[in-house]
Amino acid sequence: MKKRGILLVNLGSPNSTSVEDVRSYLDEFLMDKHVIDLPWLIRRALLSLFILPTRPAKSAEAYQAIWTDAGSPLIVNSEKSAELLRQKTTHPVELAMRYGKPDMSAALQKLANEPDIEEILLFPLYPHYAMSSVKTVIERAQSLVKELGITIPLNVHPVFYDHDEYIDALVTSAAPWLEKDYDHLVFSYHGVPERHILKDDPTGSHCLKDKSCCQKTSVAHKTCYRHQVYQTTDAFVKKAGIPVDKFSVGFQSRLGRAKWLEPNTLDVLKQLAEKGAKKVLVICPSFVSDCLETLEEIGIGAKEEFIEAGGESLELIPCLNEHPAWIDLLHQWSENPLSN
Repeated sequence: MKKRGILLVNLGSPNSTSVEDVRSYLDEFLMDKHVIDLPWLIRRALLSLFILPTRPAKSAEAYQAIWTDAGSPLIVNSEKSAELLRQKTTHPVELAMRYGKPDMSAALQKLANEPDIEEILLFPLYPHYAMSSVKTVIERAQSLVKELGITIPLNVHPVFYDHDEYIDALVTSAAPWLEKDYDHLVFSYHGVPERHILKDDPTGSHCLKDKSCCQKTSVAHKTCYRHQVYQTTDAFVKKAGIPVDKFSVGFQSRLGRAKWLEPNTLDVLKQLAEKGAKKVLVICPSFVSDCLETLEEIGIGAKEEFIEAGGESLELIPCLNEHPAWIDLLHQWSENPLSN
């Protein structure tokens, strides 16, 4: 068996909840051409003139609402997962963030310095492909490998949105909540602008051309975020035995005025409340670790809006985090990676 270095990569987080640290983090994050996919000069002007003067203070308040004594939930959860994986495998494991710390450059260099390493397995911690998540991680890692002069092959673990054992782990981790009395389950996925879907369509003629495009066979599905999240949803409800009238899909975390994937999670929740739903569950499968977007945006903000609209309770189903089924799966894929 090859001795490989495992590099787990998640999104990232500010170093603290101070406005200065949040501003620095947002600047790095939003200046990524794969996040705000506009020319550099327009991107720079947009951030400097309209986003960074006000958004860091608001985001800092949101981070303060979910920050723990140990730090950022995303970092803490990711570090726990990495440590549990280390306990199961003989391969060296490093954790990095695409933005902020721990730094991807240092992690790659540390793995490259390990004796007898034959390959580095880059594992973006995202079930679904998107240019603002998987693509930017891959390009950044490839760029750093060249900059650092690393000659060890860098192999990328593929996305796993419809992999049977991933769905099993997701359903298993959600089971204690699904066993409760609830009216409706909402799948809330991180949103992306529609233009990202179109840019990633290799055919240039399939994605978003009609309402059923995600159900039609196409090579575009390999890089179509929308198709992949619906595949995850379909596989989950089939595995969990959830009736078609008891679940919905929404997209959260919008930024700017561009047209984003629909429907908006908040709109879905408000409509459910208006129709008489009192108890809802929300699961966020586009994240493997709980973070600002799950804990604050859904667990606090969306919950308040659902109750204001007439609902009684909204429970957030935790992400996979360090659930044993997820750690076992990470271990399995570390030993025998999925093929592209």
